[in-house]
Amino acid sequence: MQELKIGIIKEGKVPVDRRVPVTPTQVETLLNTYDNVIVHCQRSDIRCFEDSEYQQAGAILVDDVSDCDIILGVKEVPINMLADGKTHFFFSHTIKKQEYNRGLLQTILEKQIRLIDWECLTNLQHQRLIAFGRYAGIVGAYNGILTYGKRYNLFHLRPANECFDMEDMQKEYSKVKLPAIKIALTGGGRVSKGAMEVLTGMKIRKVSPVEFLTEYFNEPVYTQLNTRDYNQRIGGGSFSRDEFYQNPANYESSFGQYAKKADVLIAGAFWDPKAPVLFTKEDANRSEFKIRVIADITCDIEGSIPSTIRPSTIDDPVYDYNPSDNKEESAFADEGNITVMAVDNLPCELPRNASEDFGKEFLKHILPNLVGDDKDQIIERATICQNGKLMPDYAYLQDFVDGH
Repeated sequence: MQELKIGIIKEGKVPVDRRVPVTPTQVETLLNTYDNVIVHCQRSDIRCFEDSEYQQAGAILVDDVSDCDIILGVKEVPINMLADGKTHFFFSHTIKKQEYNRGLLQTILEKQIRLIDWECLTNLQHQRLIAFGRYAGIVGAYNGILTYGKRYNLFHLRPANECFDMEDMQKEYSKVKLPAIKIALTGGGRVSKGAMEVLTGMKIRKVSPVEFLTEYFNEPVYTQLNTRDYNQRIGGGSFSRDEFYQNPANYESSFGQYAKKADVLIAGAFWDPKAPVLFTKEDANRSEFKIRVIADITCDIEGSIPSTIRPSTIDDPVYDYNPSDNKEESAFADEGNITVMAVDNLPCELPRNASEDFGKEFLKHILPNLVGDDKDQIIERATICQNGKLMPDYAYLQDFVDGH
């Protein structure tokens, strides 16, 4: 069997990302499972795991991984670190024609690199096989509750990134003492499931959307809202999930009914630009709009939530949105403002746990197709380009690459 050399690259994007695609323990499992695989690990002083841990697991420490067949990373690889003619795995953020990464994709094509995007690795049912979404939800919900506590001076939690790992963060849950507030959580995927782990862990009761709208509670509660709960067919008629995803323009938002009842919004739903926005600037200005803290895990700028006017950072996670003037102000500046948490790299706050989950999915779903037979074309479908050409599924990016 032909030898396969896999390299773990040092993350080079700024701000620093401490996550890894595979942990030292997983490297050891990988080497014990596949006789023909060698792992090289580029030395790094920023990872959440030490170089020595990788060495003890059987990886060979190197200063350069450009001679490896396959190079694994998390974030976009800086142009000067791209290896000519090799296979790179990372989140490229190019498939939606993201302007800031046009030069990156152009260089990848010039260097005849095979780019496989983690985001595009799906099964035959088009479900993603590997993602950090669960930890985005976990940290996003935690940050939302932390922000509410801080805004109203109720309690003070350690930021997630100051905790060693998730187990350490969970020790903070006992400090949470909330009044009888209502929390609306949007989404039905990995992100919202992660958020629910935290809300349940904090002993916040889950209620149905109908109960949320119609009943009073003497304790904090939350409800999970799926697409059908906050979108309605224009002109009446019943909601059709298939129609909504095929023709979202036939629908309008009905989120206003929840905005009148909710104190906190945790936004974890994927949003298609063709779909209705969750609420408008005008909605946020209405006296009945009750929400005063928004944890926007999706962080779509100029997207479905108008108060998310920019991403925030782990070091400076919140800002206020003044709905009457449609502008940003300092956090906790005014009672009439909406306080926004819109950190766009939430899983980085719990890098060890997030990396362990991600690596587990890599070993289970991706590596066997990489080393053996890609019979379901999982790797092929996620290949954006190779040999200097875009693959057929990504040919729509050609005008983007050409600068149009």
